[in-house]
Amino acid sequence: MYRIVTKTPLNPTVTQMEIEAPLVARKAKPGQFIILRVNADGERIPLTVAGTDPDRGTVKIIFQIVGATTEKLNHMQQGEYLQDFVGPLGVATHTEGIKKVCIVGGGVGCAIAMPVAQEFHRLGAEVTSIIGFRSKDLLILEDEFRACSDRIEVMTDDGSYGRHGNVTVPLKEMLEAGEQFDLIITIGPLIMMKFVVLTAKPFGVPVTVSMNPIMIDGTGMCGGCRLTLHRDGKNITKFACVDGPDFNGYEVDFDEAMSRGRMYADFERHAYTEACNLFRKEA
Repeated sequence: MYRIVTKTPLNPTVTQMEIEAPLVARKAKPGQFIILRVNADGERIPLTVAGTDPDRGTVKIIFQIVGATTEKLNHMQQGEYLQDFVGPLGVATHTEGIKKVCIVGGGVGCAIAMPVAQEFHRLGAEVTSIIGFRSKDLLILEDEFRACSDRIEVMTDDGSYGRHGNVTVPLKEMLEAGEQFDLIITIGPLIMMKFVVLTAKPFGVPVTVSMNPIMIDGTGMCGGCRLTLHRDGKNITKFACVDGPDFNGYEVDFDEAMSRGRMYADFERHAYTEACNLFRKEA
């Protein structure tokens, strides 16, 4: 059993927890993820490691309340215990040899991007961060990004905070002004990552994308995270949870990934509604 050490709401739909898991805390690296179950009958869900404290033996997770399991998880309180907390899983983000990096995060994807930015900062790289949200109310982790970034741009779709527009606006401005990055790393909704890749392509800057949004069981057995890469004129099948979650953004078939990601939307919405009704009855 894994104790919830702290629980902190970051905005109305996003929650941060610290979980007591000493073995995971000692091994996890930025870009990797864990699989948890709320209880013995619960669904297994993958969540990216948002930070670790090996001395305290804790692992930080940040999740958005979008489905039945995250709704149940959000009803757990400090001091209670999770059934399972397994990891670290996946391949850690590549950092070797990168001296100047641009981190582009969108929405709750910023929770995944933050430890990556922190790791590059720790290694002495020059870090530019671009983070975007639909509105000021959904802003998370700004202070953490400012602490590990040499430069930061905060964007909101409605202009309620920072600059008005999406994350590709400042990225394109920087690239058109001659800014040179060794690597762009983008983490967020699939549609956002697709357009970050399209923005960077004319300038030839390498782009790494995190395919966490398509992971389901985290082991490759379910096939839900199956991903098509276009490489050297061939279509190659990979699995985001075991081969990634990081991939070369220029190879990813985003349209296929987005189409498959919508397949279970109705089912998940129904499960989420049932979970919400259950908690209302218990209250």
